[in-house]
This record gives sequence, C-alpha cells and structure tokens, in this order.
Amino acid sequence: MTKDQAPPLPATRRTGSRRQEPRLKQDRAVRTRNAILKAAAEVFAQRDYPSVTILDIAEQAGVTKGAVYFHFANKEAVAVSVAEQFYTALLASVRPVLDTDAPPARKVVELLRHTARSFREDPLTQAGSRLQIQQWAIESELPTPYVGFTQVLAELLTECRTDGALPMEADPEALARVLRSALFGAQHISGVQHGWSDIVERTEEIIQALPVLAPAARD
Repeated sequence: MTKDQAPPLPATRRTGSRRQEPRLKQDRAVRTRNAILKAAAEVFAQRDYPSVTILDIAEQAGVTKGAVYFHFANKEAVAVSVAEQFYTALLASVRPVLDTDAPPARKVVELLRHTARSFREDPLTQAGSRLQIQQWAIESELPTPYVGFTQVLAELLTECRTDGALPMEADPEALARVLRSALFGAQHISGVQHGWSDIVERTEEIIQALPVLAPAARD
C-alpha cells in the first residue's frame, strides 16, 4: 500500500450490520403486533366490542394509535385477527391431551375440562367467545365457530365406539355436536352471569350427565 492509498474499509462488518437491520425491524414489528393482539384480547374479554376503541387497545398495549394502524386497518381487522388467533390457540392448547395414551373417553373428558379452565382463566379464550357472540356488530366475517374443535370431538367419540365405550348404533358426529353445543352454551351463560367463574363446575355437570363420559371422569 502506498502513502496515497487509504486503508480498506471494513466492508464485511458494515454489510453485515446493514443485513441485520431489516431482520431487527421485522422482529420488532412481530413483537409489536403480538403485543397489540394480546392487549386487544384483554380489552375484548372485558368489554363489548362496540364500546372498544383503537385508543383503548393502544393504551393497553403501551403503544401509539399509529402503531396499531400500522398493523391493522381498523378495529374490525384487530377483532378478526384476535378471533383467528383464538381458534388456532384453542386447538393447539388441547394437543397435549390428545397426545397422551389415555383411553379416548378420558381424552374427551380432559379436553372438556381443559377448555373450561381456558374460559375461566385465559383472556384470549374469553375474547374469542365474546367476539363470536357479538358478530352482529362486526361487519367483517369471523371464522366459522368451533369447526376444528367439533371434528376433534367426533374423532375421539368414533374411537370410543370402536373401543366399546359407545354403542355401535350411536352417531359420533351427532354426539360431538351435542357436546359442543352444551359446552359453549354453558360458557356463554357462565360468562354473562358469573364472568366464567363457575364454568368448570358447569362443565363437570355436562360430563356427569353423559353415560359415555361419567365413568371415564372417575378413572
């Protein structure tokens, strides 16, 4: 190198830094979006949809209204995302129950109990329920309610019939619809009357009322 030549720039380090910036921004955006959805679920769990504002959600999340609008076009878009997250989380949360070696009737019992506890304790579950009930106030279409959950119940009840815990003439899909209606009807009444504080007890009553489930609940 001659005296007139400048030392080489640390191009690799600068290039690496530039490459990291978009990733850091993307990670930050994901964290902000998740924080907004978590905050929105907490707000929707406590208040009727029409009374909630973007400012309410922003304040709960600790961000500006602009940050909320950066990720969501309006309050309806937030509500739809919360509802979608609820149905995804609902199925994911019962996976540990399904992955056990328990008999299928016992799995149905534990699935119902687990879901009841979620309604009592989890704001996202509570928000998903309230938003579905208040669909009339949301112009955007929400996911069709409890489709995957009903399918899981039907599959477990089919296994119950194969194992002899359910009569061969029984219709697992019909019984799955009955169980779904009983559980989510109970959570609606429990939510309105008692803020879900008694949903576990009401769910236990449903379990004990069904001959296919009551023995498994005692095992």
